[in-house]
Amino acid sequence: MRKILAEGVFIILLIVLIIGVIEMPTEPSVDAPSYNEVVEHYIEEGANKTNASNLIAAILADYRAFDTLGETIVLFTSVVAVGSVLRSTKHDKELAKEAEEDE
Repeated sequence: MRKILAEGVFIILLIVLIIGVIEMPTEPSVDAPSYNEVVEHYIEEGANKTNASNLIAAILADYRAFDTLGETIVLFTSVVAVGSVLRSTKHDKELAKEAEEDE
């Protein structure tokens, strides 16, 4: 029953993703949501208001600092999780030692 439920969820997500890809615009347009007054503000006043050395640094360091911090936290958490899974413990070493003695 769990396997059927998991396959059903997978198929639904696959259909949603396929529909999303099909509905994506094929050509750029100035009517797209990504072209709005925020982009114009970043380009016209971003480097001056933030005193950054260039526009990319202004956007990443000032306007998107919380987003960048969040990405860093997610990356750190994943590294810690992988490290904790791959770490060998004292108990593991004792079990390996007992296995060698049994042979």
